[in-house]
Amino acid sequence: MARARLKGLETEYEAFGRPADPALLLIAGLGSQLTWWPTEFCAQLAECGYRVVRFDNRDCGLTVNVGPVPPRVRVAGVRRPPYLMPDLAEDAVGLLDALEIEAAHVVGASMGAMIAQQLTIDHPSRVLSLCSIMSRPGDRASGRTQPKVDEFLMNRPGEGRERVVDAGVAFGEIIASPDHPMDPAERRAEVAAAYDRAYRPDGLLRQLSAIYGSPDRTEGLRSVAVPTLVVHGEQDPLVNADGGRATAAAVPGARLWLVPGMGHDLPRPLWPALVAAITANAAARRQD
Repeated sequence: MARARLKGLETEYEAFGRPADPALLLIAGLGSQLTWWPTEFCAQLAECGYRVVRFDNRDCGLTVNVGPVPPRVRVAGVRRPPYLMPDLAEDAVGLLDALEIEAAHVVGASMGAMIAQQLTIDHPSRVLSLCSIMSRPGDRASGRTQPKVDEFLMNRPGEGRERVVDAGVAFGEIIASPDHPMDPAERRAEVAAAYDRAYRPDGLLRQLSAIYGSPDRTEGLRSVAVPTLVVHGEQDPLVNADGGRATAAAVPGARLWLVPGMGHDLPRPLWPALVAAITANAAARRQD
């Protein structure tokens, strides 16, 4: 892995594939480190002829602020988060600049897809194709979270590695794909590895406030002109599948893939089909 110095950030990233190949940027979701995108999954995309880049978002993993994290500020008398989706999209652009990537195919999952959507809206010349996975356009109506999941998400797990890992395992089981169960030992190992790499609960809360504080992207998505694929699990309890439907409806010509038996995760049995769908969407741009 490597680190890129951006304005106000030192961003941790990792690249796969040949530098000469078209870039494909993977953006992870709420509180998820770059390792949320499995190494094998990244390698499969790279084998299809792409330079795959995964990175830690601001306030997550090994990406660190150069200076202090800004406090919540008042705008027109309303307290707003220290940063919003446009700021996180600017971070992604900064990474592209640091890596001398003129434009990339952009794939985001959950909050990462919100960032990807915003990036495409704000910087259309930097995006070759868009893939939005298990997300929503921010319209406050679609993609609602099931109450039991929302309650779990808002509760802190307590102090200590074991409590945090136990809570992470339990949350993973709640949002998992019912048709593609994960081995419990493998899940615990992944959660423990993420904790050991970097545990930043305050950053997660700031990211969450950015999600709720950011404006609706629906109108902006109507201007998206690149090939767009929207993927959503039909059994997603964290972001209801109507979030995917609303996203696809907002983007002209977007393709919607509703996946039966998929929740809010990236189960291994679906990797081949997902890699094929992402690369087919990217290839549509090449044919333009």
